[in-house]
This record gives sequence, structure tokens and C-alpha cells, in this order.
Amino acid sequence: MKEPKTLKKTVLVVDDDPLSVKLVRDMASVSGYNVLTASNGKQGLEVAGKTKPDLILLDIMMPEMDGYTTLAALKADPLTAKIPVIMLTAVGFQLNKQLALNTGAVGYVTKPFEVRDLLSKIGQYLSG
Repeated sequence: MKEPKTLKKTVLVVDDDPLSVKLVRDMASVSGYNVLTASNGKQGLEVAGKTKPDLILLDIMMPEMDGYTTLAALKADPLTAKIPVIMLTAVGFQLNKQLALNTGAVGYVTKPFEVRDLLSKIGQYLSG
């Protein structure tokens, strides 16, 4: 008898830096996650609304629509409001972290990051 195939959790990476996207995508894929990507906030909102990922990693500093605006829009939409969002950014000031958490992010990871730390943070919200 065949074992039932477990469904992989899906992570959406929203970041305008191709190198960051590749690093996170490769790391998460190797760890067994499905990974979707978007290169800006507007595209991230579209992908999140269509696919309803299990978790979103969201950069703050992006052109057109920054991470805070994207996060607020995600939390205002009933389709995406319950998706946990971890901010993944080079901005490490306490004020920025507080703003992200107050806007609805569940976590905040600064770049450059330790792969092990980011995977641990992802696992925190996707276990079970």
C-alpha cells in the first residue's frame, strides 16, 4: 500500500533583489517547501490572492509599493489576512521592526541572515 503523499507547505517570497530571492528560494526548496516568488508588492498581492500561500517572506524596501503598504493590504484582504508574514529586510532599526509587527507581521529577519535562523523562523509558523 502506498503512503499518502504529504502536501508541501508553500512560501511566497516578495523581494525586488534577485539574489535574495534566489538564496531564499533555494534554501526553502531544499528544506521541502514549495516556493513562489514576486518581485514587487503589487505582484506579491496578486500571487498571494490567487494561491493563498502558507507563509509570506516580505521585503520592506521595494520600488512602487513598499513592504509596509503590501503588508497592510494583505492584512486588509479577507483572503490573505490570516497568512503569516515575516519581514525579510536590510532595515534593522527597532522602529522599523515595531512598525512591521504593529502592521501585522509575525516576525522580522534582517539581511544578511543566517540560513539556519531563517529556516527556524519559517518552521515556527509552518509546523503542523
